[in-house]
Parts: sequence; structure tokens; C-alpha cells
Amino acid sequence: MIETERLIIRPWRAEDRAPYFALCDDAEVMRYLGPMQSREQTDAVLDRMEAVQAEHGHCFWAVERRADAALIGFCGLLPGKPPVPGALEIGWRLGRSYWQQGYALEAAQACLDWGWAHTSHPAIHAITVPANRASWGLMERLGMVRVPDGDFDHPALAPGDPLRRHITYRIDRPFVNHLR
Repeated sequence: MIETERLIIRPWRAEDRAPYFALCDDAEVMRYLGPMQSREQTDAVLDRMEAVQAEHGHCFWAVERRADAALIGFCGLLPGKPPVPGALEIGWRLGRSYWQQGYALEAAQACLDWGWAHTSHPAIHAITVPANRASWGLMERLGMVRVPDGDFDHPALAPGDPLRRHITYRIDRPFVNHLR
């Protein structure tokens, strides 16, 4: 569990399934993420997150607001898939009513800090579609930089799909000088 001033970032619970489905049932939330998902599909995503957590000790975790224990979305770290196999990927998704309040930045920074403290990865990556300015803007606010040759066509999306093209951002492990 990761705690910040306003958030608790934690493993998923059974009671998160309905609010997570509601979050993913919002066309504006899913605008750059792909088609709307059924309850069975969102449950399968959470099953996968629980399996990844069990295997790796981290996943895209549930993000809960401290003030009222509301599930506001997810943020966390996953083992990377192509185009960054073997890398660590950071990702986030928040319900629309929680946008533009600094929650995504707060959660993502806490997850980056956790990643540096608890993994040995030399870098953390993030991907999005070029049109998702809010997402890549957050990546830049986190200190991530666009990987010049990191653009790719998402293998799960058909040619011609407007969400097929993706861009990659990266942040390297901070250098800590232990010599004074």
C-alpha cells in the first residue's frame, strides 16, 4: 500500500469491481483507451491485475481517495509488453469526476517513487496515443521524455483504427550520489 496526502494506492478488493466497471463505462474516460468494456471484461482486467500483483508484487493498483474512501481509478506499474518488453510500464486511469484535481500526478509520482525504491529497473516507460494530450502532458510533468524512435502501432488494434498509433515516454532511474 502506498499513501500520499490525499490518496491510498492499494491492491484491488472485491468491492472495487462495480465502481471500476462504472468508471470504464464512461465513453469520455475510454476515449483514448479503446472500446467500452462489459462487466465481464472489466472483471477479467481486475483478475489479471490480481495475478500480476501475486507474481510481481505490483500491478495497476486501485486508487482510493482518503477523504471518503471512493475508488477514483487506478495507477501503478506493470511488467512491460512490446514495444518495451522487460521494461516497467507506468499507467493510470481516473474517473472523469476526478480529473484536473492533481490526483493523477500525485498517484503517478508516488508509483514512480515506489518503483525506484522496490525494483531494480533502470527506467520506467509509459505509452499513450498521440491525441491524448492530457496523458502525455502528465508524463512530461513527471519528468518523462518522449522516446524518439518509440512510436509504434499497437498490435491488438486493426490497421485504420484511430487509436492504433502509440507514442512511448521514458524516465530513467534517478542518480543518487552517496558520496559527499
